[in-house]
Amino acid sequence: MSAHSLPEDAAVWHSLEIDKALELLDSNADDGLTPSQVEERLLKYGSNELEEHGGRSPWQILLDQFTNIMLLMLIGVAFISGFLDFLSLQQGTLKSGEVPFKDTIAIMAIVILNGVLGYVQESRAEKALAALKKLSSPSVRVLRNGKLADIAGKDLVPGDVMLLEAGVQVAADGRLLEQSNLQIRESALTGEAEAVSKQAVLTLPKDAALGDRLNLVFQGTEVVQGRAKVVVTNTGMTTELGKIAAMLQSVDSEPTPLQQRMTQLGNALVTGSLVLVGIVVLTGIIQARGFSNIQELLEVSLSMAVAVVPEGLPAVITVTLALGTQRMVRHHALIRKLPAVETLGSVTTICSDKTGTLTQNKMVVQSVYTNQKGFRVTGEGYAPVGDFQLKGQNIDLEDHPEISGLLVACAVCNDSVLQKEAGEWAILGDPTEGALMTLAGKASIERDQWNSKLPRVSEFPFSSERKRMSVISQIQEVATGNPGISGVDPIIAGFVSSEPYLMFTKGSPELTLARCNQIYLGNGSFPIEEEQRSQILIANDQMASQGLRVLGLAYKPLKEIPPEASEDTSENELVWLGLVGMLDAPRPEVRAAVAECRQAGIRPIMITGDHQLTARAIAVDLGIADKDARVVTGQDLQRMSDQEIEDQVDLVSIYARVSPEHKLRIVQALQRRGRFVAMTGDGVNDAPALKQADIGIAMGITGTDVSKEASDMVLLDDNFATIVAATKEGRVVYTNIRRFIKYILGSNIGEVLTIAAAPILGLGGVPLSPLQILWMNLVTDGLPALALAVEPPEPDVMQRPPFSPRESIFARGLGSYMVRIGIVFAIITIILMEWAYFHVKSATGDGLSPERWKTMVFTSLCIAQMGHAIAIRSNNQLTIEMNPLSNIFVLGAVIATTILQLLLIYVPPLRDFFGTHYLPLHELFICIGFSALMFVWVECEKIFFRVMGKKNV
Repeated sequence: MSAHSLPEDAAVWHSLEIDKALELLDSNADDGLTPSQVEERLLKYGSNELEEHGGRSPWQILLDQFTNIMLLMLIGVAFISGFLDFLSLQQGTLKSGEVPFKDTIAIMAIVILNGVLGYVQESRAEKALAALKKLSSPSVRVLRNGKLADIAGKDLVPGDVMLLEAGVQVAADGRLLEQSNLQIRESALTGEAEAVSKQAVLTLPKDAALGDRLNLVFQGTEVVQGRAKVVVTNTGMTTELGKIAAMLQSVDSEPTPLQQRMTQLGNALVTGSLVLVGIVVLTGIIQARGFSNIQELLEVSLSMAVAVVPEGLPAVITVTLALGTQRMVRHHALIRKLPAVETLGSVTTICSDKTGTLTQNKMVVQSVYTNQKGFRVTGEGYAPVGDFQLKGQNIDLEDHPEISGLLVACAVCNDSVLQKEAGEWAILGDPTEGALMTLAGKASIERDQWNSKLPRVSEFPFSSERKRMSVISQIQEVATGNPGISGVDPIIAGFVSSEPYLMFTKGSPELTLARCNQIYLGNGSFPIEEEQRSQILIANDQMASQGLRVLGLAYKPLKEIPPEASEDTSENELVWLGLVGMLDAPRPEVRAAVAECRQAGIRPIMITGDHQLTARAIAVDLGIADKDARVVTGQDLQRMSDQEIEDQVDLVSIYARVSPEHKLRIVQALQRRGRFVAMTGDGVNDAPALKQADIGIAMGITGTDVSKEASDMVLLDDNFATIVAATKEGRVVYTNIRRFIKYILGSNIGEVLTIAAAPILGLGGVPLSPLQILWMNLVTDGLPALALAVEPPEPDVMQRPPFSPRESIFARGLGSYMVRIGIVFAIITIILMEWAYFHVKSATGDGLSPERWKTMVFTSLCIAQMGHAIAIRSNNQLTIEMNPLSNIFVLGAVIATTILQLLLIYVPPLRDFFGTHYLPLHELFICIGFSALMFVWVECEKIFFRVMGKKNV
């Protein structure tokens, strides 16, 4: 069994007292479980492992490729063609030198190739759960039967008592029994950037958000510092990590817009082809007044079936998407699933996490408040470069000595290290302390320098109860040998009278201020007044409302080193220094990216585990929302039904304090509203939403393996601006896919109509064999189509709303264009075919052999496509107006394909294999002349639409 059968109220462990939790779990905090209890619970609850539901096997994925309606029709054609060749062999009617079954072999090779291409795209095994399982089963130290034991994480059961210490990974969900200075990094689970201080003696409301459950620990998180004793409450699939695994497996993968459009295209082509085949066969039977010509009609039908299927299209699309992935890598976006390239172009909504994507994932001090003045601090990241400003003007710190005193406290009361690695500034240690160290560095106050002036001799570590830490430093003796202020740094001289030690304290502004009885002003300390306290608290509230994390700093001169565990008495009668407000600052390039999103009709939404004030401040700063925008929290979402979320989802742009199931519900609500959603994330908690989203985007730097495996795309630089660049590329890819689809299918429709016309007009035989049609669809259509796939973007690509992801492949006139061009193709070719078959034959006496008039038809269709490829590069610009070198691949493909086509006519072995006939030059020029009419027609269409003031397709 993997499900718990504990009492109903045990489902909300954070709302229970410790004794009640132990009672429900029938456990003992001092002895843990007995061996018999462990054995019984292993049978009852199962192993502490994530369960995996089976997906499609590789064989199933491969077989699914051959359920495509176009491939099924080609398979049918191959079998019928093989059967006809078999009959010809039996009857001895096979033409001399003709290779039997070559059409069957060629068609089946194409079927297999397309099947393999589809399999390669779909056969990436689902590895998200495997990555999730890596987090779930570390080794763990437990109390069992009153003794310590190290066991495998999978053997944990509810009621076990775990012992945690710094550096270990939590192996199951649990309720804290006791803790000492415990901090746990939960960013992978909750999205919080900072480690969370935990408290055992605490009960919380039942609706407390996951990130606010300070008396619980969760599987897959990491202990940063401290130690704790924990009773296990949930294991396996009932843990928060297990719930994510269940959600991950419950999300069904929907076909991408491109896949849906290709299915729609296949259905339309096959249906149209079968209807046309039926008309041709019925007409032929009526003309022959019986079934005497049934074999010829079958050959016509086979050729029409092969002609209607764009055999080269899957390969062209695959290569186009692959080229798109290469271009995206240059923009720092790694595409994991090929169809996602085109899907990006349809995105209407981007749901972005805050930390690291919209922000730098680096705490940066932005405000300092001291001496009743608020100062702004400039600079980015951890680089110790920036200015201090008052009312928008840079200041000289010598005119404000109280700031220098505050910055010394920031550097001395600090355990982090600021260093430069490979040209980049980075910190070792807590990000908050790193921000303080960077702040001091901006005033050239370096920790190493001040460690020699004020070496640390003792400390009171941070605790979650006190919400502060203190460092005791000795004032280094001067040349006289006497500790004191004579000859000491002027900043230190301002701190002391004659005491040899200084204690610096930082922590919660309210709690630190409450322990102060003096305030540091100018270059000395003075008794603090109630009005000054009020102003400090008002400044603190203002900074917090801006989303800043605020710390208060103070100091105290000491005569001697205080004894250990005397913090409650020693941290009194402090001298207030000031406030420091910091923020995980927005990436500077994201504001422009958000603006570009809005211009392109894409709506950005912030979904984060961080506090609502912080979320609002960042969202307003970046232009995601205005200052009066509503912020919906995880608690709000918990109380809302799916319908209520759906009603609100178009009105809310900021979600804060959300848990994994909330992110999933938001994405699902947006999708039910018809939005096409891209979702970014880096944590384990993001994986279900990443998989549910139309485009799941994982972080490459900070992202977990779980999020990457669940995603369609990975941001190599964790930057929101990269998403916008990738979206632009997706739009370009979709535009180019539409361009070469109308190029390929216009030709195919022309081929079908030409083949259908032959028996109706009473011409002898089929003008094109299946092998010749395959050559046209794969080579003479395929090579130029590939070249069209790299056509440069149009100037307005990001200045229009996204096209609906649910629009038909034939939308916006593409269907009518293909039919129109197909008919023009057919008319031009049928006129040539009629002239070649009758007029040339009568003019030359013995005239053209059947192979020669068929070869003229074959050649005209192929060369006409070359003119079509050149003209179709732009919907509205005339070819003469375009730079031919802006896409040299089209020119190269046209020249190469024309040469290949001529080889089929003038190289004997190829001529024999493809069933063509030698054409005299004057007949070749006639073919070229007729083919050129296609180019002329497309160019005339552009002029017509321009004169009519309409935009062409």
